[in-house]
Amino acid sequence: MIARRAYREAMEAGDDLLADRAIVTLDAARAAPPDAILFSYARAVRAGDKKGAAAILTRIGAGPFDFVAGLLGAWAVYDAGGDPVAKLAESKSSPVARRYMAENRALLLIATDKVDEGAIALQALLGADQASLDLRINAAELLAAKGRADISRALLSGSDSAVVALRRTIGRGVPPSSAFGASRVFARLAADLSEGDPTPIVTALMRASLRLDPDNDRVRILLARALVRGGASERALALLDQVKPSSPFHESALEARVSVLSNAGEDAGALAAATALSNRKDATSADAVRMGDLLTSAGRFEDAARAYSLAIRRAGDTPSWTLFLQLGGTLDQAGRWPEARKALERAVEMAPEEPVALNYLGYARLEHGEDPAISIKLLEKANALQPGDASIIDSLAWAYFQHGDTRKAVPMLELAARGQPANATINEHLGDAYWSLGRRYEARYAWQAAAIVADAKDGPRIAAKIADGVRVQP
Repeated sequence: MIARRAYREAMEAGDDLLADRAIVTLDAARAAPPDAILFSYARAVRAGDKKGAAAILTRIGAGPFDFVAGLLGAWAVYDAGGDPVAKLAESKSSPVARRYMAENRALLLIATDKVDEGAIALQALLGADQASLDLRINAAELLAAKGRADISRALLSGSDSAVVALRRTIGRGVPPSSAFGASRVFARLAADLSEGDPTPIVTALMRASLRLDPDNDRVRILLARALVRGGASERALALLDQVKPSSPFHESALEARVSVLSNAGEDAGALAAATALSNRKDATSADAVRMGDLLTSAGRFEDAARAYSLAIRRAGDTPSWTLFLQLGGTLDQAGRWPEARKALERAVEMAPEEPVALNYLGYARLEHGEDPAISIKLLEKANALQPGDASIIDSLAWAYFQHGDTRKAVPMLELAARGQPANATINEHLGDAYWSLGRRYEARYAWQAAAIVADAKDGPRIAAKIADGVRVQP
């Protein structure tokens, strides 16, 4: 029991020696967790212990990570001078393993100087997701090591900060090896598993990846994000501090630091870090948005509006409609409705088929007492574009109610409440509509449902309705 706890603590802390000692004890008692063998494999490969690595690989193939064994085995064959692509083809395949095998086949083709064939294999796999970005970076590193800087830089397209930095600094790349391949296999698997709540297995996979390649800052950032979600914010921040300014992932680490501090509840620290990023000479529109989001969360709407205005200016000729939506929202919350309406109308003008923009403008107009007929047109279009969305249904129903069509509004509000039963606004609207029809008991029931989940500022208003009803009818 002590060895198991020591192993898990060592994984979080990055204490490889303690982890190795704990694994020896656990193996002797046949009580090692399944992921421990992967960390042991990383130790053997890093140490150049080919015999030990081969023995561990056999054990991996007989365990729950059997599909990983084929990938690791192919990279081991590369180190031994054999045909890793053929070895990979012999490996066990399953729906889970198929994507990983295809990615590693493309990398192994490049590693074995079949660059053109590898590039073709890559094209079939690349998309716009993070896994594709990681694959592009891994392939670019190998291509640079093979002297194919032309293809390498072509892969490194886009505005992602790490990609931009790598285009400038990739140099000689990273030579292919069993350590390179195993590190990327573990990192890829960990990235997929970390999509949900982080688990000890995710931490172990990332630590194994870092043991094989201590310079892999992409994994360091992934691990920091996983640690903070597990409550280990100090360790996460310490990991990010290890990413040097010369690293292509330094910008990503600075951005991750804001996220880590925010997730840890250190709002002031997160805002300070985001402000520092946005105040740099070469700061981007995204930096200003990040600062604006944190200011919005802090209730500093005037400052947030200035941040979003800065983001729009930095975007130049290509600002996104979402920037105007965010600007309009914060101006509205700051009590500057005429300016907010202009920003929201600009968002709708830029994105006339976006339900979110239509809904926000339509509902905001209602809240400020403007002509319900115009809001109804906006909200009917939003509802047609995104039918079934409870928030949009509520907005449209409320517009009907404000326009005097209560009987049309009530069934829609009931539908919205079924879709989002824990939404305070929808339940309060439903209560108001019931009350106007004389359905007093149902109205108070709806208001009570709203009161359970209402914000502190809305609580007194809803409590007054429960006590006295709605005094002024629409």
